[in-house]
Amino acid sequence: MKEMTQVYPFCAIVGQEDMKKALILNAVNPLLGGVLIRGEKGTAKSTAVRALADLLPQMKVIENCMFSCDPEDSSFWCDSCSQNFDREHGKTAQRKMHVVNLPVSATEDRVVGSLDIEHALKSGEKQFEPGILAFANRNILYVDEVNLLDDHVVDLLLDAAAMGVNTVEREGISYTHPARFVLVGTMNPEEGDLRPQLIDRFGLVVDVNGEQDTDLRMQVIMRRLAYEDNPAEFAGNYAEEQKKLAEKIEYAKKILRTVTYSPECLRLAAEVAIAMGVDGHRADITFIKAAVTHAAYRGSKAVEKEDMFLAAKLALPHRMRRKPFENAAVDFNSIYDRIEGTRI
Repeated sequence: MKEMTQVYPFCAIVGQEDMKKALILNAVNPLLGGVLIRGEKGTAKSTAVRALADLLPQMKVIENCMFSCDPEDSSFWCDSCSQNFDREHGKTAQRKMHVVNLPVSATEDRVVGSLDIEHALKSGEKQFEPGILAFANRNILYVDEVNLLDDHVVDLLLDAAAMGVNTVEREGISYTHPARFVLVGTMNPEEGDLRPQLIDRFGLVVDVNGEQDTDLRMQVIMRRLAYEDNPAEFAGNYAEEQKKLAEKIEYAKKILRTVTYSPECLRLAAEVAIAMGVDGHRADITFIKAAVTHAAYRGSKAVEKEDMFLAAKLALPHRMRRKPFENAAVDFNSIYDRIEGTRI
C-alpha cells in the first residue's frame, strides 16, 4: 500500500450533507461564528475539516506579517500593517489556507498570546508574543474534542470568532490584532456535552451519524480503500469537481455583501424562532446571516425560501429551550411548511 501524500478530497466524502454545507458556509462567511460538529467516532468529522482547507484556493497576504493580513482589506489590518504597508508598493505573497489545531490542554496565554510587561515598562513599547489565535487569522481553527476544553478557553475562542479580533490585556496594557478564522469544533457526545450557554455561541451546529443506507456505506468503504491504495490518482479523479466547488466558494465570497433580503425574511425569521422556542436573539441574527450566506453560495443576490429553510435547520435547533436530560425532537416538516407558506 502506498504512503498517503494527499488530503482526502472534500467532494469525495459520502453523505453528511449538512456537515459539508455548514463548513462551506463558514468558509464563505467566517463571521457566522463557526460550526460545531457533534457525532460518533469515525464519521469523517476531522477528514472533512482538513479536506475543506485543501479545497480552498490560495489567498493573498502581506509579506512577513505574522497575522497574514489581507492587502485588499485594510479594515482588518494589524497595527504594523496599518502603519507600514503601502498598497501600491508593498510586498505581498500567495499561500494556502491551513488548519491550525488547538490542543485540549491549551492554556489561556497559549490561545490568546501574551504581553511582555517588563519590556513595556522599560521601553514604552508593546511586545506581543503571538498565540494560536494570531496564527489562526484567515485560516481554519480546528478544535477536536471541544467539549473537553476549559469553558473559559471556549469563551475566548467564541468571542474572537464573533468579533473578528483578539484583545489581550495585562496590567493596564492591551494589544489587539485581527482574528478572523473559520472556527470548527468537533465532539463525541458520548464523552460529555458542552454547556448550553457555550453551544449557543456556535453559529451553526450539525449532528452526524454513521450512514444507515447499505449502498452509501459501501461507497464509504470503497472510496476510502481506493484513496489509501493510490491517494494521488484518487484525488485526481475529483480534481475537476474540487476546482468547480472552489470557484463557487470564491464567487460567493465576492457577492456576499451584495445579497439582499426582504422585510418578510426578517419577520419569518422572528416567527420561526418564536415557534421553535429558541433563547435570546442570537438565533434570529445567525438565521438571517446563514440564509444570506447560502444565497451567495448558490450564486444568487437575493435570499429565497430554500436559503431560509437551510439556515433554520443549521442555526436554530441547538438553541431550543430544553429541560435537563431532554432531547427534544425537531419537526422540520412544520418549519418547511411555514416557510413555504410565506411570501418573501
